[in-house]
Amino acid sequence: MITVAPTGAEHSKADVPNLPVTLEELVRTARDCERVGAAMIHIHVRDGAAKPSLDLGLLKETVAAVRENTRLIVQLSTGGAVTDPESARLGVLDAMPDSASCTMGTVNFGDDVFLNRWEFIVALHKGMQERGIVPEYEIFDLGQLTALRRLLDEHGLPSGGHVHLDLVMGVPGGMPGDTETLAAALRLIPDGASFSATGVGRTSLPVLLASLSAGGHVRVGMEDTLSYARGERVRDNAQLVARAAGLAKIAQRPPVGPEESRVLLGVAS
Repeated sequence: MITVAPTGAEHSKADVPNLPVTLEELVRTARDCERVGAAMIHIHVRDGAAKPSLDLGLLKETVAAVRENTRLIVQLSTGGAVTDPESARLGVLDAMPDSASCTMGTVNFGDDVFLNRWEFIVALHKGMQERGIVPEYEIFDLGQLTALRRLLDEHGLPSGGHVHLDLVMGVPGGMPGDTETLAAALRLIPDGASFSATGVGRTSLPVLLASLSAGGHVRVGMEDTLSYARGERVRDNAQLVARAAGLAKIAQRPPVGPEESRVLLGVAS
């Protein structure tokens, strides 16, 4: 399963002119990425000034537009920007995506702090249970896998009954993006869970290859890296998805489509 994360909340449109920030750009990106192998899209939205936004109206409009124009599983970020309040991040769930992220702990994020208190994590988990939204548990460091076990033990399985997590690797302040760390993480993943892996920046390719070799799924996109190769900027998100699909085929693990991915994750059709 290939997930594409096309925008994020960190890059500015002024610095990255090809970053998809309008609804039209995002829908076009979603179509292009589905065509070359993506099954799920991880969405951050921007406002009219191209600034990160958790406006519920924009979120609902985006979910509806991507569903209307693609078969992709629509996943919304509840991380937002590091400055977003917990109430707005919880409010993302009211846009009723197929899936949403649930970050399993606080992490230094470059010069900032990405705050995720235990009570907030539990509120996200329960909020998704109540709404029938399938979570993707975002893991930025190995200790957060222990927190995930605690969450499941104390508050039960997620909506859909299947545990899926994403190892976010290479963030300054989080776990490194290398094969040794991915192997260490695999020993801590809950029994029966599936995992994706995301390599940030220059760790994008090493993490992608390590995840494929370990039986995992992958996430790529301009949220996570703006470089395609040394000295070469990413042209668009579809370029990254197409490369991931090609490498998956070489690894004899060809990409699965949205329908099979829905079954894998327990997402309602």
